[in-house]
Amino acid sequence: MNKSYKLSFCQIKILKPNLAEVIVDEGVIVNEIMVDEYHDFLLSNLQKPMLLFINKKNSYSYTYGALKTIAHIDNIKGMAILVKTSAALLSTETLLEVNKDRKINLKIFHENDEALNWLNIQENICI
Repeated sequence: MNKSYKLSFCQIKILKPNLAEVIVDEGVIVNEIMVDEYHDFLLSNLQKPMLLFINKKNSYSYTYGALKTIAHIDNIKGMAILVKTSAALLSTETLLEVNKDRKINLKIFHENDEALNWLNIQENICI
C-alpha cells in the first residue's frame, strides 16, 4: 500500500488499510486546528478500528489544547510511539499524563520493528 500524504504539519503514510505512520515536521508547534485536520484525515482515509505508528524522529511540541485532544479520537485500537531521544520520551509521557483520564492503548518503543510487530498483534486481538 504505502501511500504518502502531506498535511499542513506532518506526513502520513498509509501502511495498510487500517494502519498509518505519522511523522510530524521538524519544529512544528501542533495546535488544535492541526489536530482537527489530523483527525479528519484519519477518519476519512483509514479503515476502523485504526492502528497508528507515531514516529517521533523530529522535534516538535504541542499547545496545551492540542495535547488534550490529539489522542481523543474514536476507533483507535492501538498507538505505537517510536522515540529515539529523551525529549521525545518526555513529551510522550506528558501526553499520557495530561490524558490519564482516557483509556489509550499506547505503547512506547525504541525500535521500528518492535513497534510494528506490536501493532500487528493489536490488530489481531479481539476487543
